[in-house]
Amino acid sequence: MKKLIAKAKRRQRRKLRIREIVRGTSSRPRLSVFRSNLHFYCQAIDDLSGTTLVAVSDLEKDLQAKTMNSETVKKLGQTLGKRLKEKKIETVVFDRGGFQYHGVIKNFADAIRESGIKF
Repeated sequence: MKKLIAKAKRRQRRKLRIREIVRGTSSRPRLSVFRSNLHFYCQAIDDLSGTTLVAVSDLEKDLQAKTMNSETVKKLGQTLGKRLKEKKIETVVFDRGGFQYHGVIKNFADAIRESGIKF
């Protein structure tokens, strides 16, 4: 149990280090990502006003899947890209939330880039 707590604390420290650098505005929001063992969440945040502009997760009825894998995350990325386009947001700042940039995080970022969002 101590090992899991230490691992979570290390991720939290990485997350805070990233958050000192990465800031979002209404024209270029911060794209915050969180993944658990079962689910994947992402939201575009305007840090100046403290509001969420767009959010997506695999808990939504039309995006539900039995497992969180690369295909599910790609669908989420395409959906988020489409929602950002509807809000006329073309560029974002990617906040990986202390997670390593590989696996589902990388596939999610690639899917957003394919939908035309720049970061």
